[in-house]
Amino acid sequence: MGTESMGLRESKKQETRQLISDHATRLFMEQGFEQTTITEIATAARVAKKTVTNYFPRKEDLALDHHEAFTATLARAVADRAEGESPLAALRREFIAAVETCDPVAGFAGPEFARMIAESPTLSARLRELHDLREEALAQALAAVAPAQDPAVAPRAAAALLGAAHRLLFQRIQELTLAGEPNARIAAVVAPEATYIFDLLGAGLSAGES
Repeated sequence: MGTESMGLRESKKQETRQLISDHATRLFMEQGFEQTTITEIATAARVAKKTVTNYFPRKEDLALDHHEAFTATLARAVADRAEGESPLAALRREFIAAVETCDPVAGFAGPEFARMIAESPTLSARLRELHDLREEALAQALAAVAPAQDPAVAPRAAAALLGAAHRLLFQRIQELTLAGEPNARIAAVVAPEATYIFDLLGAGLSAGES
């Protein structure tokens, strides 16, 4: 198979995946996550039920389809930081940029989506799991750059604090979204709150700095 054919095949797979995800999200928001079946999603997307499960082994991933990007966000910010920039400074910079652009990965997903998650015990549980996975990935990234003299637990301790801060800020964005605030207002509220939180962390956090 030629490179062009492989590229077209991959493009088609991505289109199918996005089509399924879009229909699933629409149905979840209209009917509720628990009430919507895989069969209904397959029918709406005009694909076989097995095709849906091949692309999305877990039903939750149909709604939280950017889960891989979400769990990698904090670790990537640390790994890709500028030379001489501390992990904390990189995470602060990345979060403020996400707020400025109203990035869905930071929590700016709109009221219908936020309500869908809030009303579903399954999705709420999965989101907590994703926050935990993101914290674990961050701990690994911090361990890779931790000074040799730091205690072995230091990267995990720092990740726990930083992960909790990002979890709180994500929940804050969701809270304001559900209250009916527009993205511009949410960003205006959350940006100084994030600065306050990162300043608190900066006052006592040294694990993972390099």
